[in-house]
Amino acid sequence: MENLNKENITNQIKEKINTDLGPVLIYNIQKLENLGLGDINNLPYSLRILLESIVRQLDGRIITKKDIMAIIDWKPNNKFKKEIPFIPSRIILQDLTGIPSVVDLAALRSAMKQLGDDPSKINPIIPADLIIDHSIHVDCFGTTNALEINEKKEFERNHERYLFLKWAQSVFNNFRVIPPSNGIIHQINLEYLASVVQLKDIHDELVAFPDTVLGTDSHTTMINGLGVLGWGVGGIEAEAVMLGQPYYMNIPEVVGVKLIGEVKEGITATDIVLTITQILRTYGVVGKFIEFYGSGLKNLNLADRATIANMAPEYGATMGFFPIDDKTLEYLILSGRKKENVNFIEQYLKKIGLFHTNNSPIPQYSEEIEINLSEVESSLAGPKRPQDRIPLRKMKNIFYEDMNKIFNKSKGIDSISKDEFNHGSVVIAAITSCTNTSNPSVIVGAGLLAKKAVEKGLKVKKFVKTSFAPGSRVVADYLKDSGLLSSLEELGFHIVGYGCTTCLGNSGPLSNEVVQEINGKDLVVAAVLSGNRNFEGRINPYIKANYLASPQLVIAFALAGTIAIDLESEPLSYGSNGTPVYLKDLWPSEDEIQEIINKYITPKLFKERYSNIFEGKAHWKDLKAPKGDIYQWDQSSTYIREPPFFINFKLAIPPINDIKNAKVLAYFGDSITTDHISPAGSIPSNSPAGKYLISNGVDEKDFNSFGSRRGNHEVMMRGTFGNIRIRNKLVSKEGGWTKYHFSGEEMPIYDAAMKYKKKGIPLIVLAGQEYGTGSSRDWAAKGTELLGIKAVIAESFERIHRNNLVGMGVLPLQFMKGDNAAKLGLTGDETFDILGIKDLTPLAKLIVKVKSEKNKETSFKVITRLDTQIEIEYYRNGGILHTVLRSKYYEKNKK
Repeated sequence: MENLNKENITNQIKEKINTDLGPVLIYNIQKLENLGLGDINNLPYSLRILLESIVRQLDGRIITKKDIMAIIDWKPNNKFKKEIPFIPSRIILQDLTGIPSVVDLAALRSAMKQLGDDPSKINPIIPADLIIDHSIHVDCFGTTNALEINEKKEFERNHERYLFLKWAQSVFNNFRVIPPSNGIIHQINLEYLASVVQLKDIHDELVAFPDTVLGTDSHTTMINGLGVLGWGVGGIEAEAVMLGQPYYMNIPEVVGVKLIGEVKEGITATDIVLTITQILRTYGVVGKFIEFYGSGLKNLNLADRATIANMAPEYGATMGFFPIDDKTLEYLILSGRKKENVNFIEQYLKKIGLFHTNNSPIPQYSEEIEINLSEVESSLAGPKRPQDRIPLRKMKNIFYEDMNKIFNKSKGIDSISKDEFNHGSVVIAAITSCTNTSNPSVIVGAGLLAKKAVEKGLKVKKFVKTSFAPGSRVVADYLKDSGLLSSLEELGFHIVGYGCTTCLGNSGPLSNEVVQEINGKDLVVAAVLSGNRNFEGRINPYIKANYLASPQLVIAFALAGTIAIDLESEPLSYGSNGTPVYLKDLWPSEDEIQEIINKYITPKLFKERYSNIFEGKAHWKDLKAPKGDIYQWDQSSTYIREPPFFINFKLAIPPINDIKNAKVLAYFGDSITTDHISPAGSIPSNSPAGKYLISNGVDEKDFNSFGSRRGNHEVMMRGTFGNIRIRNKLVSKEGGWTKYHFSGEEMPIYDAAMKYKKKGIPLIVLAGQEYGTGSSRDWAAKGTELLGIKAVIAESFERIHRNNLVGMGVLPLQFMKGDNAAKLGLTGDETFDILGIKDLTPLAKLIVKVKSEKNKETSFKVITRLDTQIEIEYYRNGGILHTVLRSKYYEKNKK
């Protein structure tokens, strides 16, 4: 075994197989056992896919035999972390997270020109698809022309951004753009982009390998339902991978989740995923792979699996993986994939040991959890976190408990009348998000529930803002064909756009009357949405209580008009004849739902819709892209600006030093999300970002959103820590405020940061547990760096945000177990020295010296969350992209 090298490993596992597609070269990892490298069939399926990627791309330089052995030697109880380089087969981006990445690529071209090299060398090496799906807002709703009006406004707001993407599409190799109004990134990935097995012409040979993907949206994990290995990363990491840098990762623990039992009649995929999210978040799976197995798999179709995989970020895992089996193949045929390709997929995966059957041995797992699907009940989640599941039968009582416990309202249960606009009134009801609109069972179920409600003469309460944003145009097709779309429209659920809307925060404005009522009575009103995110301040600034629910329950609560109701025992409304109508009277049976699905969802729908997906509608076709290999930056632009990260870039690596005399810019508690750090929603006119836009001649009506202005660092750094609900313990008020330590004055965080920067004062952030949960938002790290923050000291970090901090050269530090800022007696008014940075090693312990205002000195230890040697290299270089630029071009320029 010691004599094995790159050549004889590669040569002995390469194999040419005959298929209906002709001869295909494969890398058969089953043959590793013949080389004395062990039986790989004990490995979880997800690790086998990583192993195939490592073996196939073995080059003896970046990927070595050591990396192969690191996976083969993986043991369930082995806590020793081993780092491997992972090179996925493709990258996927959405526009809000993708545009900053493309802006950085354009800036790298500018840097190349500045260095005297050829800027056209900067291209994605790994193929990348960007789907424009996050920029549509629900400005108009409840009318037949809502879609047309919203799309028109979308193009008016985003004209400059879309021109930039058209330019990028024309100049970068290996880069495609799917225009707006086609659907949500994850549903398009599931229905069209994902191949499960890729076939690629390499040196005139057809080579097969598993489809793998990294995405700049945390819900990239949805594709795990199809058996495709992939998860969300920060845009910074995605850019580096696109440019040929491997994604370095520690081989994770793999938790086996055994599903048993059969789902009861009337229980939806949404109920299942909310239950799984609660169980796994409580158990603790952050940074781990989840792999589902067990007899319950047979009771979950592909769409159900995708729904569960989608919410891996909510239960905290890196991904939630379902091995490929017969149900995977059935879905590929249903969604219009070619039969000969599907036949090949089955042949190839069985050959290399990646196809799961009922007789397949159970792999070894780090830990095992059992979840009984028969115990799942109708549920919602809220009012602020996806993991806070509420049984439908308890919704009313828990809302009243939360009124006191969370919202500090002491009114009793009898004080709220459902017949008037009051606490608990539902002001947004949205069928939205990739999680559920990809699942025909809940969409058809919602359509049938709407049909029965219309037949009984029910109407949605007038103060409810209704919307329906399908994840693909196929959804609208089968609803129209079945006649269910008209029933949804009768209740106000007209299609408002094909993209990510309310779940993201693009819910659009509430009516003036509703806002006045909320403010005048200081009401806690509610939103009910079929999404995956309900963090505070995200859905709408006027709504404090936000609940995730199935599309069926979204409609039910819209009809009831209040969240303060027990839908299992109370009538949700009254029919046209005055009789009470209960939820059970409207709920469709599984047979009714399946009959519609079998009749109206066909491969033809998918083939027709995806045949011209890259063309775009008239608005897109009319855009005339700028010319030239270098983007012509416009200094007056408020959308696309050259970022400062590579301006005057130096090839020499700058020295790193200890952080001395640092001040605390912000002191936070637990569960600070990337929404808190870098909001995606509306831009307040009186905020630093709003004032900047006004000073540059932008009317408030044209502010658009933080998400849409991520191509402009001037807006984004001013919006960092600008969420209206963020709570900085240095000040008494809510929102993006802090105390300027040299005067004691309270001011916006951005303003204080700029004052510190002028004085040359480094900054730090103190935080609690789960710092950086939520979306894979690279501006949460970029903005942090631009404010002059050198380190974040937290009790724990969410995976993607920690990676992004490292990628921007910000030092993530973790309190020792049992320590936190409060226990250490920190107030945030002290001065901090962080010592030992010059001699960093992975997970090294550093000393933090603290001097109080009274010159009292104390110290404590922290763990450096630079987990691998490559992360230390990124930090020394000032960030991952600086590392890539130097590694690719330093030697040539030095000569």
